[in-house]
Amino acid sequence: MSTPPGYFATLYAASADPWDLAGRWYEQRKYALTLASLPRRRYRAGFEPGCSVGVLTRQLADRCDRLIAADRISAAVAAAAARTGDLPQVDVRCLAVPDQWPEGEGSFDLVVLSELLYYFDDATLQATLDRAVAGLEPGGTLVTVHWNHPVPEHVRTGPEVAGAVAAVPGLYLLSELRDADFTLQILLRRNRDGSAPRSPAEQEGLV
Repeated sequence: MSTPPGYFATLYAASADPWDLAGRWYEQRKYALTLASLPRRRYRAGFEPGCSVGVLTRQLADRCDRLIAADRISAAVAAAAARTGDLPQVDVRCLAVPDQWPEGEGSFDLVVLSELLYYFDDATLQATLDRAVAGLEPGGTLVTVHWNHPVPEHVRTGPEVAGAVAAVPGLYLLSELRDADFTLQILLRRNRDGSAPRSPAEQEGLV
């Protein structure tokens, strides 16, 4: 069973920023590493479900021509929309993935699943990853970030999620950071012929 929505609603009812995403150095460092790991300087269209209050959203927006951010909790959506209100390329929506994946938006070249997947049971995790792969254009980037430590409300730990993500057909693991506290994965959707996309060095003719 996935973590129930009421868990998150209770957290946001008690605090505007339940995990202190805007204040903790842990979060700032993790976001910096996430952004530094992106293999492209610029993205055409990004999707960030589970955006919470939009701290990472605002930073991702600097790298995206268009960015859809989403959360299932209305208080989080309102906070993220307020935080990114001066950024015309950002569209914040109230969506619960995987069932409410953006439709009719075309493909994305960036999907960010940060601190999200460990809340999902097996079926929901698989469905979310399937939607992410299907929504990515060939060569597109999938970012996943997972808290490594056990939490009662989490279905699984970061290393467990990372193993499941790395095994998804159609994805190529470009890089993986195994920090003591979190696991960061950068995966690329394979080309239509199944080959691995070019690395950043290959794209610039260094290899």
